[in-house]
Amino acid sequence: MKFSINQAELQDALAVVLKGIATRSTLPILSGIYLNAQNDHVTLQATDLELSIQYTIPALIEEEGRSVFPGKLFFDIVKNLPDAAVHVETLDEAAVITCDASSFSIKTLDAEDFPGFPHVDTQQAISIPFSQFSSMVKRVARVVSKDESRAILTGVLITLEGATLKMVATDSYRLAITEAQLDEPAAEGFQAVIAGSFLQELASLNRTDDPLTIALAENQIVVTYHDTVFINRRIEGNFPNYRQLLPDSYNTRVQLNVSHLVSGVKRTSILGQQSSPVKFAIDVDSQTVQLSAAAQDVGSAQETLTCQGEGENVEIAFNYAYVLDGLGSVGTDNVYLEVQTGMKPGIFKAAEGENFLYLVMPVRIS
Repeated sequence: MKFSINQAELQDALAVVLKGIATRSTLPILSGIYLNAQNDHVTLQATDLELSIQYTIPALIEEEGRSVFPGKLFFDIVKNLPDAAVHVETLDEAAVITCDASSFSIKTLDAEDFPGFPHVDTQQAISIPFSQFSSMVKRVARVVSKDESRAILTGVLITLEGATLKMVATDSYRLAITEAQLDEPAAEGFQAVIAGSFLQELASLNRTDDPLTIALAENQIVVTYHDTVFINRRIEGNFPNYRQLLPDSYNTRVQLNVSHLVSGVKRTSILGQQSSPVKFAIDVDSQTVQLSAAAQDVGSAQETLTCQGEGENVEIAFNYAYVLDGLGSVGTDNVYLEVQTGMKPGIFKAAEGENFLYLVMPVRIS
């Protein structure tokens, strides 16, 4: 195998494919990146047997061939090369990488031992503008559970009904829902639970004008974007019936400025610990919300914010870190807080123009 390629393009490709290598496997071949030089293109592949990634880039091919390079080492070499043409040549069980005045020789692995890229028969598929997909994922993925014992909660529920695309995530303490309208409605209902960590990796890819396509197979998900194909396992199981948590009405509703609320919660929570609650005392008569927190043997803090509200006066407390997480996903200047009672979940909703809802379970006020 012998080819030449632009350093920046090779670095970008390796950065994406590197996300698929196995970091803890006892099989050395899974920590490698498979390269196949053929027909004016180099195809890179990586897999940890759960996630498989394939990336194709144009290159000047002098000799066709294939080999497996040590993944992280190859990436570190290419990342530190100057921005010039990179020449790669394999000889027996080694590869020589040269660029400008730099030259490296590294051991390679046998391409015959590398698992073949999965061939998956897909049934349903949806196409989403990448910028829209990325912003939706960033709103909900931070809410997924880290507890692997409840695998279904480590995923994001993605559904498409008509032209309405919806993403839902919950860790059982809070719930995030975001919606968007696609240009083309689905021919049939689309529903899948996809690992939150995988979606976050996708959302962090370089932004282009290309759409991102998600296709479903029996137990796998196939994502195609730009010149890259990702194949990952779907999360099996029944996602919680989140709709039953959403109340039909509220007793109190206030509108607050997001940046003022974030600053107020941060200041109020300085005295507390990570799990300390911040109390929201809503006074509709004076159109204010008083934030307060107290820590035993430390002290207390309080701050008063102006609001536009309706309904009854109420007090409710939330884990402050959860509140900040939710507010960090609100893209509008103002946010609505809807409350039924101090013992039922509070709901933060982005103001008009953005479909985002964030439900937080209350903390008992002592």
